[in-house]
Amino acid sequence: MAFCSKCGNEMQEGAKFCDKCGASFATGEKVNDTFDAIKDKFENVNNTADTTKEFDAADINDNKVMAILAYISILFLVPLLAAKDSKFAKFHTNQGLVLFIISFAWAIISGMLSAVFLFVPLFNVVVAIIGWLVSLVLVAFMIIGIVNAATGKAKELPLIGSIKIIK
Repeated sequence: MAFCSKCGNEMQEGAKFCDKCGASFATGEKVNDTFDAIKDKFENVNNTADTTKEFDAADINDNKVMAILAYISILFLVPLLAAKDSKFAKFHTNQGLVLFIISFAWAIISGMLSAVFLFVPLFNVVVAIIGWLVSLVLVAFMIIGIVNAATGKAKELPLIGSIKIIK
């Protein structure tokens, strides 16, 4: 009976990969190295300033819902008006506002580009693909913000989190 060189798990006769860790029987290397590389890149992009320690735990607990709402498009107005005394809600409202402004600006820019290149099929396709990719990134930022707010973290969004509009 053979054992995995990576984790020591007993391997079945003729197995090419470890059932426990996914390592190749021949090399001991993980099969999902691509996934690990993508995960590492995401963690590096999402490695932004975490100022959670500066916030009161009761404020965080009481205003998580307001902080979550801040990332859902125009709903950033709800915590802006209803939780103006909450430092935690204000932090996430600022990020939601920045995300909303960028999303709104991108909608205008991509609409203008589509109108300009309406009769140039190749450029119109390129604009559509770029628009889809930018929209995907903006949705990813929204999800990251919602997850941070729901878990009680005051962590800046990648690339745009350092922009301060609401102080």
